[in-house]
Amino acid sequence: MDGTAARKFNVGGVLLDRPFKLRRLGHFGFNAVNFDACMRFYTDLLGFSLSDPIDFGPRIEDEAVRESFETTVGWFMRHGGDHHSFVLFPKPVLDHMGGRSAKPDMTINQITWQVGSLREVTGAEDWLRGLDNPIRRSGRDTPGSNWHVYPYDPDEHLNELYYGIEQIGWDGLSKPGALHEEKFVEQPGLPQISEYAEVERARTHGTDLASGYRHEQTLEAKYDVGGVLLPRPFKVVRIGPVRLFVGDVDEALAFYRDRLGMTPTEEIAWNGHRCVFLRVNTEHHSLALYPIALRAELGLSAHTSCMSFGAQVGDYAQLRASVRFLEENGVEVVRLPPELSPGIDYSAFAIDPDGHAIQLYYYMEQIGWDGQPRKASERRQAGGDWPEALDPLPDTFAGEPFLGPLG
Repeated sequence: MDGTAARKFNVGGVLLDRPFKLRRLGHFGFNAVNFDACMRFYTDLLGFSLSDPIDFGPRIEDEAVRESFETTVGWFMRHGGDHHSFVLFPKPVLDHMGGRSAKPDMTINQITWQVGSLREVTGAEDWLRGLDNPIRRSGRDTPGSNWHVYPYDPDEHLNELYYGIEQIGWDGLSKPGALHEEKFVEQPGLPQISEYAEVERARTHGTDLASGYRHEQTLEAKYDVGGVLLPRPFKVVRIGPVRLFVGDVDEALAFYRDRLGMTPTEEIAWNGHRCVFLRVNTEHHSLALYPIALRAELGLSAHTSCMSFGAQVGDYAQLRASVRFLEENGVEVVRLPPELSPGIDYSAFAIDPDGHAIQLYYYMEQIGWDGQPRKASERRQAGGDWPEALDPLPDTFAGEPFLGPLG
């Protein structure tokens, strides 16, 4: 699958092989079966804040079918200022509505990558359509207000390339419902008006800008986290990486490397399995590809093609505290071979009520100007008992810091 064209594209004054450049993992989501239990896991236990609901009920015409579901409402969640960094939708409802992969282990709702501009989004759509890559849709959705295009990978994982997600500020309020009325269900013409202009238009129409959704925190803030009282003894400060089980590693690699433009960082062989790690910025990897045969060998749930989804906490002390906290609250926490996560030293995997593995970690190796990862022999060995404190690595606390207050 060679998606590299001979021509070059001017992307903000820089000549690239594609008309876009992925900047970071923006958000991610699961479709859940045990929905209420998963909601508690991701909000009360992991600490994601609710940004906005989305009700799929009105899209189901048959009232009897609609009422047969436990819930038709999904939720957008966030760990920082982005409107959402995680989404949780009810899987039975989305399965009924169709339009997505029918594979029984497809529980990933979407894998979303940020690009730098709206022009890059439209350029990406044209580029991918020119390669006959399957695309689900494009345009602009609400809540979240991000412009996007949704291509499928060879295993039918739905990726999203987006620009311009809504920001939630100090008051914790999302955009009011009136600003959700204008949607785009196809590629927009360029240029579009700015978000500032949209808000000004809403003000002139008398929209109450303080009428959006605000997360209600119900748990006692009793844990001292870096001098701030929080409801849990850690704070998720970054999401990712995403780890996928795929049917053909070469085919998946060609899609993410050649079509989406990710940079391969490293490959390993573990128990005879080839595993590939790719990045979109300076972190060692944002995405990892593993052969599907490895899933059973690791004892992970067969109901999902997601090996794990990452949730980085603020520091090593918080990582140790997060494991204790989750186990005290009845969550199964497992350890997987650290060789399968090069670039990360200490980590643990919390199992959500649907069987998804959430990788808790505090550190990711950073890749510099020469593009070379650290040699495996030079990395910290993270097996055995976890020490109370660690000596620093050259890139400890490096990379983009968490912006804004902890809570």
